[in-house]
Amino acid sequence: MAEELDYEALPSDTSTGVNMLAGALAGITEHAVMFPIDSIKTRMQVFATSPAAVYTGIGNAFTRISSTEGMRALWRGVSSVILGAGPAHAVHFGMYEAMKELAGGNAAGNQWLATSLAGASATIASDALMNPFDVIKQRMQVHQSEFRSVFTALRVVYRTEGLAAFYVSYPTTLTMSVPFTAVQFTVYEHMKKLLNPSGDYSPITHMIAGGMAGGVAAGVTTPLDVAKTLLQTRGSSHDSEIRRVGGMLDALRIIWRRDGIRGFGRGMSPRVLTHMPSNALCWLSYEFFKVAIREQS
Repeated sequence: MAEELDYEALPSDTSTGVNMLAGALAGITEHAVMFPIDSIKTRMQVFATSPAAVYTGIGNAFTRISSTEGMRALWRGVSSVILGAGPAHAVHFGMYEAMKELAGGNAAGNQWLATSLAGASATIASDALMNPFDVIKQRMQVHQSEFRSVFTALRVVYRTEGLAAFYVSYPTTLTMSVPFTAVQFTVYEHMKKLLNPSGDYSPITHMIAGGMAGGVAAGVTTPLDVAKTLLQTRGSSHDSEIRRVGGMLDALRIIWRRDGIRGFGRGMSPRVLTHMPSNALCWLSYEFFKVAIREQS
């Protein structure tokens, strides 16, 4: 029983290296498990010119993609996520724990301002590393993608569109991810303390708190995610207006003009469905790996 209590009673000064490695393993686990739903989300957010790439919902998309393109199509691009998610999540969690300690987030009580600041700082650092991998991932996910290899996609996108193609969506990513992460970490920390105020061993607490935090944050930030997808897949589009889109405001104007308010909710259901279980798994994995690694050291 003493070992179980140690799970939640980790000291606040756990090393940055432990936090980073735990975060890397958690990130890879999270993204790999939920990748097919993420692929459906990308397909639903893109303004497709082909009727074959227009989907009415998650079930419709899953059935049509798997029957016409095969199940492997739903996993196309997962290698890019695995390559980027490990380092990005290591930076994310390492920065989060370091900033939370620096800002006083480990003090008694609900330190929501400190955890929000720590979460936002973690996102700025990790997204700078992850953005190019996310661009390649979505280029491989779209309907009739020409790419089957991460390195081929990397080479072709760089040669035809330049380095800017990998960061054209970075301002949008930050605009979306900073509030997403601030909401996620704040809801997570609040729910964790609410559900388990004694701090006893309770993996179910991490799952419930993480899932709720992910769902709320994903729903709130979906409009910006639609704009990000439009920017990241512009080079694969056959639509001349989309190929010329220059930034977040440009993307938001196109979405509004073509689809109205409904356009800002494109892909919301798979996005929330992806983030709820993936966040639950991510936080559960993170807390588990943090303990496991610490016990080995």
